[in-house]
Amino acid sequence: FQAEDGIRDRSPSRGLGDVYKRQGPGTPMGELLRKFWQPVCLSSELADLPKAIRVMGEDLVSFRDRKGRVGILHRHCSHRGASLEYGIISEKGLRCCYHGWLFDIDGTILETPGEPPGSPMSGSFRHGAYPAREYEGLVFAYMGPPEDVPPFPILDCYVEPVGNRLVPFSVWHPCNWLQVHDNVMDPVHAAFLHAQMSNTQLTESYGQVPVLDFTSVPNGMVYIGSRRIGDHVWIKGNHVMLPNMGQTTALWETAHSVKYFTGVSLTKWIVPSDDTHCWMYGFRHFNEEVDPEGVGVEERCGVDSVDFFGQTGRRRYAESQKEPGDWDAQVSQRPIAIHALEHLGTTDRGVVSLRRMLRQSLHGERDPLADLKAQCVSTLPVHTYCYDTVLAIPSRAEGDDHEFLRGLGQQVVAAVIDAENLDGEDRRAYLCLLYTSPSPRDGLLSRMPAWA
Repeated sequence: FQAEDGIRDRSPSRGLGDVYKRQGPGTPMGELLRKFWQPVCLSSELADLPKAIRVMGEDLVSFRDRKGRVGILHRHCSHRGASLEYGIISEKGLRCCYHGWLFDIDGTILETPGEPPGSPMSGSFRHGAYPAREYEGLVFAYMGPPEDVPPFPILDCYVEPVGNRLVPFSVWHPCNWLQVHDNVMDPVHAAFLHAQMSNTQLTESYGQVPVLDFTSVPNGMVYIGSRRIGDHVWIKGNHVMLPNMGQTTALWETAHSVKYFTGVSLTKWIVPSDDTHCWMYGFRHFNEEVDPEGVGVEERCGVDSVDFFGQTGRRRYAESQKEPGDWDAQVSQRPIAIHALEHLGTTDRGVVSLRRMLRQSLHGERDPLADLKAQCVSTLPVHTYCYDTVLAIPSRAEGDDHEFLRGLGQQVVAAVIDAENLDGEDRRAYLCLLYTSPSPRDGLLSRMPAWA
């Protein structure tokens, strides 16, 4: 697996896969990330003061002017370099505290009050600025080529199921972005870290190590984790959308009852601040489909806070040692994980595949931006492929359940992909029919071995 990732430098300071980790201006990964809308703060953080932010190696300031418009400007005033985090929010734009220069949200210099009347100064250049937009409590910036602003994708999981509520959150990580992003394609860690190593952090059902498979989808990849839970089989599929978005299914799934297609509980972007720091921004999804018992707590989601265990560094050190969570496992890999020192095994296939897809994107062998644009050609939401399916299939007395689980998982994800031309409840109805139909032509389970 290490050979797949390409050895570039085996020194401990850099190591395997270094090109994926570096994200500053002009770096291959940095330029790729800049081609997509990236979340940079929560809307709730923009009140009566500007907010200093650092995104992909650039020092910026975000603010909401008195008209309610959101702007993202280069942090240092283009007059004498004072930080605009100390700027005065105005009716239109942001005014530097030092000499009163006024900048509009697009960088237009509206006033240079110390200059004489008729001075050409304000019209001779613009201050650095990036397009910004808000969606459901997150502020997004586009930092790529100005001539190629992509569509802002509205995903199907934002509006499905009916009544879904999106609650924004952020989590700070003092480590490289990739070791946080890797996690979404590592289904085996859930069995050990979240269930077997200390206390049960999610549900006991996660403690069953899944039979694994992985597949490409139009905008990234999906893992297929198939588990037997008593007389049920639980097929779970987390979804990566290139380059840095990930989606997770129900956090507190027990797999004790039949479910044909339940969707997303967590949408997240891992956004680098620099090479050794990053933010996870995202939406927690609250609806009865993914959390029928109402375990989630909306009020616990916000700035550097989310409502499930072990996601932030805000616990005491001894507590984290006794019961580490995702944050501790990811951050402790060093400020930048050294891939050259890893010994990857078969359970790391998803991580290897994700890194390979990123490499292909950097080398021009894949074009995730073109994939996204192709999915945004209509007014319909962009399809995602994050799902839980729980089917009632009693275990047999003898035989290889492992290969059966693998084959069933492959058929379920194929069905989910086959349904991509359907939307909303039509998609769910199609999958329900497919899983339950007695017809050999139409049904999925009817094609299973007789003992199933």
